[in-house]
Amino acid sequence: MNNIIRLLLGLVALGTFTAALQAQPAVKLVVVDMMSLFDKHYKTEEINAKFNDVAQKAQEQLDEMNKQMQAVADQYKELLEQSKNTVLTADARGKAESEAQKKLEDFQRRQADAQNFRNSTQRSLQQRIKNHRDVLLEEIAKVVVDMAKRKGATLVLDRSGPTMLGIPGIVYSDPAYDITDEVMQEINKDRPPAPTAPAPTAPSSTPPAGSNAPAQFTVPNVTPAKTEPKKP
Repeated sequence: MNNIIRLLLGLVALGTFTAALQAQPAVKLVVVDMMSLFDKHYKTEEINAKFNDVAQKAQEQLDEMNKQMQAVADQYKELLEQSKNTVLTADARGKAESEAQKKLEDFQRRQADAQNFRNSTQRSLQQRIKNHRDVLLEEIAKVVVDMAKRKGATLVLDRSGPTMLGIPGIVYSDPAYDITDEVMQEINKDRPPAPTAPAPTAPSSTPPAGSNAPAQFTVPNVTPAKTEPKKP
């Protein structure tokens, strides 16, 4: 008798669980590529241009600091040679040696200042880039959610990043469920019109001073601005 009662109770519980599952709405998935949306957002292009400009100005300032350091290094070498020149008097050699030591200390101070400037500027740019990226990704995510809701989706999957195993997070998805292109159109609908390109000017007859371009100041996660090669 007890076995029969337990069996009946089990059947009742199973029926209740099955009914609960049937009451749940059907899952509808949509897929989106968040990385592609971020990279192709017009605001990303604006941010890249802005930070490339900041990096270029920082590079120019760093180049000037290096130029001043080189001048001090040259003065140090000259004074050091004077301190070893036996043609000079002992007093002159002693004075040159003292001045050389001061130039060496000045060079070391400038070198430390340049390194600190580079490191602090690098950290500042990294933080500013991260802040802009986080804000923009939040804006994109809101558009994705709104569009998913309009389509009646109950779950959104991002196919842009790999898993810890190094494989795609979504091995396969039907393109019919991918809303990336639709979201792309939505987020870029307010793109400002491209500025009118200025009329080309005749190149100068005087060649630019120096043929080697300065090393670029590294900006993480930002696409370098394209530069046209200098005309001879």
